[in-house]
Amino acid sequence: MHGFANPARFLRIARWLMPLCMGTGLVVAFAALGWGLFVAPAERLQGETVRIVYLHVPAAWLGMAGWMGIAGASFTELVWRHPLAAIAAKACAVPGAVFTAVCLLTGSLWGRPAWGTWWVWDGRLTSMLVLLFLYFGWMALSQASEAADGGQNRAPAIFGLVGAVNVPIIHYSVIWWNSQHQPPSITVGKSAMSGDFLVPLLAAMLGFTLIFAGVVLARMRAILAEQQAEARLRRKARAEVEAF
Repeated sequence: MHGFANPARFLRIARWLMPLCMGTGLVVAFAALGWGLFVAPAERLQGETVRIVYLHVPAAWLGMAGWMGIAGASFTELVWRHPLAAIAAKACAVPGAVFTAVCLLTGSLWGRPAWGTWWVWDGRLTSMLVLLFLYFGWMALSQASEAADGGQNRAPAIFGLVGAVNVPIIHYSVIWWNSQHQPPSITVGKSAMSGDFLVPLLAAMLGFTLIFAGVVLARMRAILAEQQAEARLRRKARAEVEAF
């Protein structure tokens, strides 16, 4: 793993891996959405509204996965000082926040016909909203740290680790507390869903996960390019000052 922390080696790998993830993800995700929207049957109780599951569940998964990516990169940054760790955390933040927002939006659209209301303050919805605020807080803290000391401050990494406590709360909230949100339909080794719904849902989760990975790789490449450009400008400015 230490070898992949080399920026030059990472860029060589990301150059072909990013379009592969993005292209494959788009094909799989759109195929899964098409299958779920037009081929899969309506649900016995929820009718046609259940079709939003093919976007809602992948968005929820990637909202949580994005923060776990921040937490993993933060741990790597604090322990091993890998040069790409902070960049990886920064690259995960925006797509993670976007998928979290999509999860909340689609959940509200699903909740209106299912529960008769757009929003309830139960454990699952509230903890997911907290996750969105954590993303906003992390991005603001990261920008403030970069402006203050060029990104050397470890506060965003610590915040990323502490915020990871919210992820298991989101996952287990429907088990720990009385909730209008349904319990998990997919658990390790078994599923409460029939194959007509499960197969396109798993395909959608795979497709959107690949898209997420492609976006993160693209953002990492862009951040590295920006840092390299800034470094060249600083060296040029320093050389001009020394020339005088």
